[in-house]
Amino acid sequence: MRSWERALSVLEALWERGQAAGHGWTLDTELLPSHQQQVNALENQGLVELACRDDRAELSALEGRPVRWAARLTPYGHDTLAYGQSRPRAEPPPGEAAPDRQLVELIPSQMAALRVFVGLTGRLRVPPADGLAEQVRTASCDHGIKRWRLHLTQKQMDSVAYGLWLHRMTGSAAEANRFVREYGVVHSPARDLGEGPPAARGDAGIGGRG
Repeated sequence: MRSWERALSVLEALWERGQAAGHGWTLDTELLPSHQQQVNALENQGLVELACRDDRAELSALEGRPVRWAARLTPYGHDTLAYGQSRPRAEPPPGEAAPDRQLVELIPSQMAALRVFVGLTGRLRVPPADGLAEQVRTASCDHGIKRWRLHLTQKQMDSVAYGLWLHRMTGSAAEANRFVREYGVVHSPARDLGEGPPAARGDAGIGGRG
């Protein structure tokens, strides 16, 4: 485990224990000595605050026992943890994508349509596939060829085809057509109608029953 991964694991432990306790502090009995040493290092970076004498006295009164050590996240520690849990993941080197994923390169207009699609999660009856929003958020752009690079499962590629089909139905067919040419994946409501969820089958789309 790399040093930043260890630091995040300690910050996460402090956050979880502090929230569980209700007062935000992680106490001396709740962390191993080795983790306490790491906390001391994080204090030097401004990510963690150690309880002062008055804080320890209040905690001792709450706990009904002497509290000799306690720590909690500073605002900087909280934000470091929040960012660390959502940071863009390193993209696999070319040729090293997971075996169940395919490298997909999208032109800017396709990526723009896909961002609209995943942004509608929660409002759609046929939502984006699991993990697709994360792939969109962490995608990298090869500025040399102006392509956005994603590593998608087959279900996610089918979902992209659906998102581009929605884009086609409401304006431009170029993005969906290009996706079909390059990856051979197309969304066909007529083909999939019997396979979709009941809510999707019962709704009339554009040109449907009024």
